[in-house]
Amino acid sequence: MERDKYKNLRYQLMESETWPLEYMFKFITPNKDGNVEQIKALLPEHGKISYKHTSNLTHVAITCVATMQNADEIVEVTEKVGQIEGVIVL
Repeated sequence: MERDKYKNLRYQLMESETWPLEYMFKFITPNKDGNVEQIKALLPEHGKISYKHTSNLTHVAITCVATMQNADEIVEVTEKVGQIEGVIVL
């Protein structure tokens, strides 16, 4: 079941954090098929997003720092982005 994939993340967030908190999302994606735009659309609107390309421009590392209200919000974003083909969730 796909939700189980992020159960540990949810548990760790719920155990160790006070809310709201500033959370850093990190993803690596192939630089093709509009992946960067798809990920950007799923990230929190209020987040600060930065990009770093590999030297040959084949992949992009995307970092987003945003204030999140609870663990479920973080897991929801992570799950949605993780469904995009080729994306690595860090």
